[in-house]
Amino acid sequence: MTAPWKSGNRDIFAAFLCDDAALDVVRAVAADMGWAPEKCARGGLRNAVQSLSITASPAILMVDLSESGDPLNDINALAEVCEPGTVVIAVGQVNDVRLYRDLVASGIQDYLLKPLSVGQVRDALSQAQAIFNAPKNQDGGATKRHVTTAVVGTRGGVGASTLATSLAWSFSTDFKRSTALLDLDVHFGTGALTLDLEPGRGLTDAIDNPSRIDGLFIERAMIRANDHLAILSAEAPVTAPLMTDGSAFVQLQEEFRHAFEMTVIDMPRNMLINFPHLLSDVNAVVLATELTLAGARDAIRLLAWLKANASHAHIHVVANKVQQGVGEISRADFESSIERKLGYIVPFDAKAAANAAKLGQTFLGANRTAKAALAIKDVAQAIARLSDDSDDAVAKPKAKSASLLGKFDLKKMLPNAKPGKAKAGAPA
Repeated sequence: MTAPWKSGNRDIFAAFLCDDAALDVVRAVAADMGWAPEKCARGGLRNAVQSLSITASPAILMVDLSESGDPLNDINALAEVCEPGTVVIAVGQVNDVRLYRDLVASGIQDYLLKPLSVGQVRDALSQAQAIFNAPKNQDGGATKRHVTTAVVGTRGGVGASTLATSLAWSFSTDFKRSTALLDLDVHFGTGALTLDLEPGRGLTDAIDNPSRIDGLFIERAMIRANDHLAILSAEAPVTAPLMTDGSAFVQLQEEFRHAFEMTVIDMPRNMLINFPHLLSDVNAVVLATELTLAGARDAIRLLAWLKANASHAHIHVVANKVQQGVGEISRADFESSIERKLGYIVPFDAKAAANAAKLGQTFLGANRTAKAALAIKDVAQAIARLSDDSDDAVAKPKAKSASLLGKFDLKKMLPNAKPGKAKAGAPA
């Protein structure tokens, strides 16, 4: 009979912690879960690597990074001694959302901040146990990958929010994908207004209390727009400035990946500048612009920023509200200026926009057959294809030295943009 702290020929759990306070908490939780408390050893990352180099790695591993000078670099050594499928929880004392994001991107399941609490450790270990015991998907070809899309406008008024709400609506209705719409304009966002909904307090509560964000919070805080679409937005008082380090937004994105198939983020430019790490796991960026001098200038700047900070994402440049022969700049001159073909052209249609506002619907939902709506639907179709689990749709990210991706088997591959010749209403 296999001991309750065993999984086959490997231990179910082991921990390597640097201080007695952390050890006492983890040993108590391990004992409550029926695991051997003596598997919690004194020592941090270095001790873990030395020990696991001569013994089988456990199913769940907790390792302390407190004594590591360069956690992201040092933790790669752990990949060399861990068996595939090991679920790793890191512990540390550095409260940095970027470190958390980088660790998760490298394959770590969670990062717990000291001092540890019994509830915090129990939740993390229970989740890790569920992940390890979850049935492995044998039919990879049928898997749909979660796709996160950020919609950014080069200027105010170019229609980025119109595109964001229409894309989210299309994913949920045309493609029947469970979709989350996150409106990050916390003071003046129009996502809920467009869908004729009250925004609620979900987003402001998340910003004020990031530690509350979990699956249950998402279920209760998001406003349901239809069977497959839920929105999280706010109308924060204009007297209340945004006070956040961005950790709430990172945690929301993480929960969305577990709860939905698609995420659409309506991302104001200032959020892009203040919290660049929000694009770490974004698969596609829709850059909305008008054919104007200011639009061309800021498209150039934002494309350069995206190349430096989100090179893994598919970039779709969408010229919105285009009037034949009326723009400040011709299409050819605009494309020459940004040194890139426009992916899609969305014609100007004031009548259709007014119709959508009157009906309390998204632009695409209220105007199914309009030329502008058909162009937006082409954008949605191109992005929806990224969720297909195939070599054509999803390519590997840039390789990392001794990456944990293969060792821990927790993260999937991200898409890389493909060059292509564009035409009006067709993908770039």
